[in-house]
Amino acid sequence: MRYIIRRILLTIPTLIAVSFISFLIIELPPGDFVDSYISQLEAQGELIEYGQKEALRARWGLDQPVQVRYWKWFRGLLHGDLGRSLQYEKSVFRLIAERVPWSFLISFASMIFVYVVAIPIGVTSATHQYTIRDYFFTFLGFIGVSVPNFLFALALLWAYFVYTGQVNIGLFSKEYILAPWSFAKLWDLLKHLWMPAIVVGTGSTCSLIRRMRANLLDELRKPYVIVARAKGLSETRLLYKYPFRIAINPLVSTIGWTLPALINGALLTSLVLGMPTIAPVFLNSLINKDMFLAGSIVFILSTLTVIGTLISDVLLAWVDPRIREAI
Repeated sequence: MRYIIRRILLTIPTLIAVSFISFLIIELPPGDFVDSYISQLEAQGELIEYGQKEALRARWGLDQPVQVRYWKWFRGLLHGDLGRSLQYEKSVFRLIAERVPWSFLISFASMIFVYVVAIPIGVTSATHQYTIRDYFFTFLGFIGVSVPNFLFALALLWAYFVYTGQVNIGLFSKEYILAPWSFAKLWDLLKHLWMPAIVVGTGSTCSLIRRMRANLLDELRKPYVIVARAKGLSETRLLYKYPFRIAINPLVSTIGWTLPALINGALLTSLVLGMPTIAPVFLNSLINKDMFLAGSIVFILSTLTVIGTLISDVLLAWVDPRIREAI
């Protein structure tokens, strides 16, 4: 318990540092939201004078130094206020709250797919080294890692349309988008959820298969496995009692970056599949230099990383007795 409390306390200065760095990085590119906004108006044929630009900067507080803007934004964070989006003219918290649940849902479904598929395949590939099964999974792994998510999404959409005659875009069918929640709407969500979960999770799954295979092969060659086998321990019990528990440790430690990586990986996938996630909003905020919205999203992703790392540490202490003893 003391270990968990200590790890939680360490996250506080980490998140403060991350919030400042992320806000500063977003401010580094030349120009600001006003420049982006004026460019759009001029592209539509409107003529904007210099005085109007400065008035807009003063209206949105962009004429203040970066440290002043950061402090106002960070002070709002402490009170649960993420600021106001300049592009959408809405509360950042409200804007993100509308899309974060869907991003989490897709990421969580992808994570389940990653670990449920990758670990058994990695174990099978390691225990059947240099067999047809091992070569087949190795080939699929290289294909999965090399094919971009958005390209895989397009191919899957095309295949689904060819075999069913329907387009699997979004998370709901048209008749259920505005409908109240029911078992029929939940079932419709599940029918649409499998595709983004597979697409987003494919790259991580293939990487995890390779790591699980390599870790387990390394453990299976160690002397303690040979001794346990010589004592007559069954292969299944030998595998899952000793080598598997040690080989899975590095996989547990990857949870810290798997959560934000899945959300980042869903960026182009969400655009291709028409998902109402946070990814398209994040992309637009970066393009239009909407600093409060972009900074808040980066802060949320960083918080996910810290939380994921904390979960990894706790799980590692639970899985490996040696880590518990060190604590």
